Amino acid sequence: MYKTGILNSDISKLLSDLGHTDEIMIADCGLPVPNGVKKIDLALEFGKPSFWEVFQLIRAHMAIEQMTIAHEMITKNEPLYSMLKGEEINLRTESHEALKSHSNNVKAVIRTGEDKPFANVILTSDVLF
Repeated sequence: MYKTGILNSDISKLLSDLGHTDEIMIADCGLPVPNGVKKIDLALEFGKPSFWEVFQLIRAHMAIEQMTIAHEMITKNEPLYSMLKGEEINLRTESHEALKSHSNNVKAVIRTGEDKPFANVILTSDVLF
């Protein structure tokens, strides 16, 4: 049995398979997942698990080169924006519509139970060397 790390087998495999510049998305419970993109659904009820809980776990196990969020998060979910901004990872923004379109190209969307607006981030995988 897996002794340390992420117990969810879908997430563990996803992270193990990532190469440099591959992208994944952590999303709130309302974001539509594009057809053909793998959805790893963790949502149990509104707010559980939270975006931040899932982000922190992924952050501990993934080399992240860049984060992409919607411009709208800056004003409509300032507490989450402030936390992400404090992560010392290159942070870029695009419109929410562009972010949804961008999600067509991610390897998978990890759906949380987050029920706050614009709690979505696309993470670009870094290289370890």
